[in-house]
Amino acid sequence: MPTPDFILELRDKIGTAPLWLTGVTAVVIKDEPGAGRQVLCVRRADTGEWTPVTGIVDPGEHPADAAVREVAEEAAVTASPTRLAKVGVTSTITYANGDRTRYIDLTWRLTWSAGVPHPADGENTEAAWFAPDDLPAMSAEMAARVAAALPERGEAVF
Repeated sequence: MPTPDFILELRDKIGTAPLWLTGVTAVVIKDEPGAGRQVLCVRRADTGEWTPVTGIVDPGEHPADAAVREVAEEAAVTASPTRLAKVGVTSTITYANGDRTRYIDLTWRLTWSAGVPHPADGENTEAAWFAPDDLPAMSAEMAARVAAALPERGEAVF
C-alpha cells in the first residue's frame, strides 16, 4: 500500500522535516497440530529484509485494529490481537526521498485464524510461516519484537 494520504498531506506542509508517527508490528502466531508453533514473516519489497508485518496507524484508528488491518492487507491473513508485547521508539529513518521519520512502535501478538500468507498489496515479495527457532535473518530490533511476542502471556516490554 502506498504512503497514506494523511502523511502526504503533512509532507506538503512540512517537507522532509522529522515526523513522529505511530507504527505497529504484528507478530502473528499459528499453533498447528503436527507443525508446531509458527511465526508469520514477510520480505519487504523496499529493503529485501525479513520482518513481521509492520505498518502505520491511521488517524483515529486503534493500534490493535491497525495491526489486524495491516496483516490482512499485506499478507491476506486473518488474525486477532491477544496482547501488547512491546513498546519501543525507532531511531530516525531517512527515506530515499529525504523524508525523515521516527516511530513509536507498538508490537502486538496476534493469533492466526484464517488465510494462506502471500504478498497481497505489493509491499512485500514473500510471506511465509517460520518456526520460532528457524526464523529468517532479520535485524536485531525485529528479532526482539518477535521474541517479546512469542510468550502467550506476559507484560509488555519497554
